[in-house]
Amino acid sequence: MAAPVAAGVQVNGDGSNAPADLKYFVFALFFIFGGITSLNDVLIPKLKDIFTLSYSQAMLTQSAFFAAYFVVSLPAGGLVRRIGYMRTAAFGLLLMTAGCLAFIPASYSAAFPAFLAALFVLAAGITIVQVVANPLISMLGAPSTAHSRLTFAQAFNSLGTTIMPYVGAMLILGSLANVDSSTLDPAALATFRAEETQVVVHTYIGLAVALVAVALLVWARRNRLQEARAERVPFTRSFELLKRPRFAFGTLGIFLYVGAEVAIGSLIVNYLMQARTLGLDPQSAGEHVAFYWGGAMVGRFVGAYVLRLVAPGKVLATAASIVIALLLISANSTGAVAGWSLLAIGLFNSIMFPTIFSLASEGLGERAPEGSGLLATAIVGGAIVPPITGSAADTLGLAAALTVPAICYAGIASFGWYARRPAVLAPVAKPLTA
Repeated sequence: MAAPVAAGVQVNGDGSNAPADLKYFVFALFFIFGGITSLNDVLIPKLKDIFTLSYSQAMLTQSAFFAAYFVVSLPAGGLVRRIGYMRTAAFGLLLMTAGCLAFIPASYSAAFPAFLAALFVLAAGITIVQVVANPLISMLGAPSTAHSRLTFAQAFNSLGTTIMPYVGAMLILGSLANVDSSTLDPAALATFRAEETQVVVHTYIGLAVALVAVALLVWARRNRLQEARAERVPFTRSFELLKRPRFAFGTLGIFLYVGAEVAIGSLIVNYLMQARTLGLDPQSAGEHVAFYWGGAMVGRFVGAYVLRLVAPGKVLATAASIVIALLLISANSTGAVAGWSLLAIGLFNSIMFPTIFSLASEGLGERAPEGSGLLATAIVGGAIVPPITGSAADTLGLAAALTVPAICYAGIASFGWYARRPAVLAPVAKPLTA
């Protein structure tokens, strides 16, 4: 199977001739897919309660969601090369809408696998949008400030992940404090599941309406960005990038980071409900997820500045080392210290994804979109690490399960130190003007 070489965005090297409003649309895309992804953190305890799941079973929610990155990322990169960034973004937003609407038949079926299928479709759309957004924001400006610019864009992602869990906790988790599904007889349990899944459906229908509106706006501006097509090359050519040690190590870094971040976020609600930590009710615990993602938002705005002053690899290694310390503190303490040390991890997670992404992509030149597709594939770590963490929680308890993400952050710290020096940039063809 063959696919076109990456379409070239026709902007100057410093982004000076990019449409003025384009960056704002890209920032909006980061906000949208970040916010919807973070809703999983409040959806998991909801589904766990409705379907009486173990931690490892509940984590299949994340497996279904992040498996989409593995399946869809490379085809999404091919779609960008074929029809361009803006058209691909509009398609991704419509696919996200379809995923949200798929919660309606899932609710009527009252079956956990149906919700997993809806989440997979939703995540497939998010994957497409993310494959568009990451390289595009890097290209809309000078290469020397790509680390800072991508981190700044990720701050809007974090704004979404800060707001949506708080709203989602109020809409989705409010009834968990009132009903213990394990005490219901079969008839009452069926009624409870029908009612509670409708709560989930209403939330996602609202999201579907908003997504359609954004998709129409993106489509209306599909010709604002001029792109050039290039020759066709084998689809499998992308895998050649894994022969580059820096890129391969960075791909592993994305896998480890997303897996660890998602595992922690998925456990926060149940972790903060424990008597040994903060002993919160489900809704309050869900609202506290906003502190985890809010820390990431603050950290990204600060990080966008710090990364202009300090080598990105050193910043990454330092942040990962601090997270390991926070995990150890949380696992070996009680009360407010245990709870807030876990929530504080969001602040130091802040710069990790954009920094790993840009460090891995250094030197790719015109093959950056291919690299973006492969790096997005590595987000499948969010489908693999959380179930492992959930199994550890079922066997050893939530505190001991934090060892799993701690191991992941050790790998991230190693990549940061490895990539502390700039890569040799690949030759880039002179861009065309709009």
